[in-house]
Amino acid sequence: MTTLTLDAAALEKLVSAAVAAPSIHNSQPWRFRLQPDTSTLEVRAARERAVPAADPRGRAMHISVGAAVLNLRIAARHLGWAPDVRLLPDPAEPDLFAAVGLDTPASAMPPGTEELYEAIWHRHSVRTPFTDEPLAPAVLDHLVAVARTEDTALRLPDHDETARLLHLTAEAERRNTTDEAQRTESRTWIRSGNVPPYGVPAGALGPQDRMGQLPMRDFAAIRPAEHRTPATFEHEPRIAVLTTERDTPTDWLRAGIGLEHVLLAATVHGVRASLLHQAMEWPHLRWETRDPRRPPGYVQMLIRLGYGPEGAPTPRLPAGDVLEGEA
Repeated sequence: MTTLTLDAAALEKLVSAAVAAPSIHNSQPWRFRLQPDTSTLEVRAARERAVPAADPRGRAMHISVGAAVLNLRIAARHLGWAPDVRLLPDPAEPDLFAAVGLDTPASAMPPGTEELYEAIWHRHSVRTPFTDEPLAPAVLDHLVAVARTEDTALRLPDHDETARLLHLTAEAERRNTTDEAQRTESRTWIRSGNVPPYGVPAGALGPQDRMGQLPMRDFAAIRPAEHRTPATFEHEPRIAVLTTERDTPTDWLRAGIGLEHVLLAATVHGVRASLLHQAMEWPHLRWETRDPRRPPGYVQMLIRLGYGPEGAPTPRLPAGDVLEGEA
């Protein structure tokens, strides 16, 4: 049997993979702590990097941390472990979002692990236009199947439903740019110069759709001088809707796990993605994103998919900055 060592080098690889996950405003709201007696790597919330105006319930924080857990799980498998992931394992510690046991070597690596591990380092949110090339049905079917393996669902709305969802997103974006708390908070996450490596670099901000069809988040709202030149986006956006059956903190974490699995699988297929979260930030609009023709469920994220450049990475905190000492 292979002997695995949870040493400093392995920890750095695990945490580096985890922090490559997406998070709202690239806030990176996570910390990690090793419990050496049980070979358990804990994933904890970093409340100081919360975004309370956009995420008063902490739902987006849970999704962000869930995405990091998925990357951690894949990296652990890549290194030879059979990770045991427990979500919200201790009710007495609400900031302990997940515990990942790393004491059992894997008997075999699950299929696709290496491709997903490699995709961790290439997946980036793309805020620029995609081409009009449609996604192959087989690729979309695979993304739907991937979401299902994580106890989430990915639905692919038709033209009319897509237009309705984009209309709701546009209304949410209008509210975000006119609500003082939301506008002020989002602007604080724009980074330039010598600042901590989180938030969105000014150079990574994308343009707005000159046709007004695709409402991309406008971090530079109300400051026209900072706007990029509007661009022509894809004519028929492919939007996917990630849902869960319930809407508890555990479901939010599962949504993050499912979301990142979908994003990494898309990356393996050469598909780019950006996240349309605006409507999720307004309770009434989030409720309206539910498709009344389908069984009950809770929408957790709208995902824009397409083909285009890989995009530039946003900065990440070094593994040493988010890995705490032994408890």
